[in-house]
Amino acid sequence: MVSTSGSEVTGNQATIAVKTFISGGLAGICAKTAVAPLDRVKILLQAHNQHYKHLGVFSTVRHVVSKEGFIGLYQGNGVQMLRIFPYAAIQFLSYEHFKKLAKHVPLLSHSPNICKLICGSLAGLTAVMITYPLDMIRARLAFQVKGEAIYDGIIHTIRSIRHLEGGTRGLYQGIVPTILGMAPYAGLSFSSFEMLKNFALDTFPDLLGKPCPQTTGGVVLILPAKLVCGGLAGAIAQTISYPLDVVRRKMQLSGMVVKQQEAVIHYPRGWLRVMVDVYQENGIVRGLYRGMSINYIRIMPTVAISFATYESAKQAFGLDTGVDR
Repeated sequence: MVSTSGSEVTGNQATIAVKTFISGGLAGICAKTAVAPLDRVKILLQAHNQHYKHLGVFSTVRHVVSKEGFIGLYQGNGVQMLRIFPYAAIQFLSYEHFKKLAKHVPLLSHSPNICKLICGSLAGLTAVMITYPLDMIRARLAFQVKGEAIYDGIIHTIRSIRHLEGGTRGLYQGIVPTILGMAPYAGLSFSSFEMLKNFALDTFPDLLGKPCPQTTGGVVLILPAKLVCGGLAGAIAQTISYPLDVVRRKMQLSGMVVKQQEAVIHYPRGWLRVMVDVYQENGIVRGLYRGMSINYIRIMPTVAISFATYESAKQAFGLDTGVDR
């Protein structure tokens, strides 16, 4: 009998954690880089930027390129990359960790779908709480237009917000609707993907699965199937949580001064009041679901690429990505 020392077990766990962390970070970078132009347009539409609020998705893309050049579609993407690697890495690592902890909770261990929903929600909340200020800074940089910029970069944005908008607390404007929206979004993303993956491998193992000798799972999804499952999971999750995402953006940009007729975008009240104001001013379709069409266009490839990259990276690292019951 071969005994395994405690230090060896701890070392193996640390190695697995590092590989999972890197896999998650790579997944986030690949996904967000692929849809960065759509992310910029989404922010411009959500917050009713005065230059683009009367336009649709594709006309906004054309106008951004015309006014700011092709590089304008990637404005704010630098801070996005700084944020997304730790965000995605923490989210995926937390999800795996919470799933292990849940095995010791009788109620959750006997309800796999509820378990994945709760673990996904907790993972999303963990990641967003740690990286939220970077998300806000990125929103500010992406919202300003060439020739009217009031922030020179990441450091200047941080200093300006802290100086003019209540100190460090200003960097967390919109955190409440973010938390309220992240819980169902992350939970549904992870649980939907896991359920769709399991369904695909159970129902069409020969068509959608392939043997993976590096892992103990035996059979894993082929890449196209991972992309489809991820895309569907993202669409389901975003449809439910989108109005809170709009409120989050409004609050993140509430203190931003622009040099145009609408001098200040100001929402001094709480998130619920902001939601009511958005509804009263613009209704459901052009208010609470403003920019939803582009969000479907961006969220499906975002989640699809994210999950597909994560699973592929785990397989490359020799981590198990087989069917998870």
